[in-house]
Amino acid sequence: MKSALTSLAIALICVAAVSAQTAEGTTVTAAAPDISAAIRLFEAWLQSHMTDRQLPGVSVGVVHDQHLLWAKGFGYADIESKTPMTPKTLFRMASNTKPFTALAVMQLRDAGRLRLDDPVSQYLPWMKMQSSGRDVGRPVTIEHLLTHGSGLPREPGSSSYWNTLAFPSAQDVRTAVPGQKLAYEPETRLKYSNLGFALAGMVVEAVSDVSYAEWMQRRVLAPLGMTASGIDRNVEGLASGYGRRMPGSSREKIPFFPTHAIAPAAGLTSNIEDLSRFVSLQFRRGRAGGPQEVVAGATLAEMHRVRFIDANWRYGFGLGFATVRVKDQSYIGHGGHLPGFRTQISFLPDSKVGVIVLTNADDGRAHEIAQTAHDIIGAAVAKTVPPVKKLWDDSWRRYAGRYRNAVGDLYVVALKDELLMFDPALGDPVEQGAHVIPQPDGTFLLEEKTGGWEIGEPVTFIEKGGRIEAVLLGTFRYERAE
Repeated sequence: MKSALTSLAIALICVAAVSAQTAEGTTVTAAAPDISAAIRLFEAWLQSHMTDRQLPGVSVGVVHDQHLLWAKGFGYADIESKTPMTPKTLFRMASNTKPFTALAVMQLRDAGRLRLDDPVSQYLPWMKMQSSGRDVGRPVTIEHLLTHGSGLPREPGSSSYWNTLAFPSAQDVRTAVPGQKLAYEPETRLKYSNLGFALAGMVVEAVSDVSYAEWMQRRVLAPLGMTASGIDRNVEGLASGYGRRMPGSSREKIPFFPTHAIAPAAGLTSNIEDLSRFVSLQFRRGRAGGPQEVVAGATLAEMHRVRFIDANWRYGFGLGFATVRVKDQSYIGHGGHLPGFRTQISFLPDSKVGVIVLTNADDGRAHEIAQTAHDIIGAAVAKTVPPVKKLWDDSWRRYAGRYRNAVGDLYVVALKDELLMFDPALGDPVEQGAHVIPQPDGTFLLEEKTGGWEIGEPVTFIEKGGRIEAVLLGTFRYERAE
């Protein structure tokens, strides 16, 4: 059933505290006592973290469901001019571009214009990479690109453009790829690849007949209200990026550089306010259009689901999204590193809490700041949100008891205000039990957090002459044993 120097007194600037509505209509705000206390604790930790590590600036946002609950800028967007950091400050998002590119591909998939199992060469005929020689493999598909299961090299060609900052053009990629070898055959290992997402962006262009940047602007960013965001945008309000702190020297200020053909892997520019809209999208369900704006909720769930997982079972990839297991919680999102910037987006679908951290330093450790924000502020938000009121009728206690068929026994236990069903052969009823959830129409459905069994299927109690005779779990019948 079953994560140059600032002054010691870091500027703390521009708070945005917004209320959020729960499903029950109760307002959750940054001013709530437990949440405001958590924010003060996190701010104290972050100030110390920034001072000790002499970070230029950090921008942080916490999202609850459909609202940016709290956001604040710390330090400076530019050290020399002492421009303060704010939630509106723009950052280069680096690899946090990848979930957006995956979303664009999924839009085309949902429109019937491509399939995830289509070979990439169907749309990019020149994409004929040499075999790794390790095994006889299969063609690289579009899904392989989005899951990092393609076996492709990390980068196109042999140029160290991450050092020179002279990123390749589309023609450079088309020239380089046929001369490269796969690192592994497709679907044999998780192998991170910027080249894979560069190719995914080229597929978007080939299928849509518009540039990748235009598709993103018109079909993803604008519909989400991400009006400050764009691809490879060197605009006013963009934070200055700084290299890591080197022994005996100040931080190097890194000039803006275009990412060209690598833009689908690393080219997005955005800020906390815009990104909160993207995070809130992840918590919505329903058909595309209306409140979903850009993609169906079922497609988002499909994107979140892990396709490739590392050997330690703590890190894996869905379609454009990474999943990291920390402290028995699975955080979905992505990290990013482009020279001068470190970024992190992570969210918990069940509690509908998301954290966005943007830093303008190579050693910004955005993932560490984000995890601390989750541990302190996110935990307080989750505790403050009242549980959804359960439907309950004391007469349902009559359904409690042991049920049996030739396969085994099934227990239904009436707790305080819910029915729990478990199979004793599976062990711990708390871990293995499933909830019998009453529906507004008087029926029951089986639900549990982890999946399995007949989840989502009806639970029907058979009653005759005032006595419960049996229970139907989906299509399985169990007779009342006592």
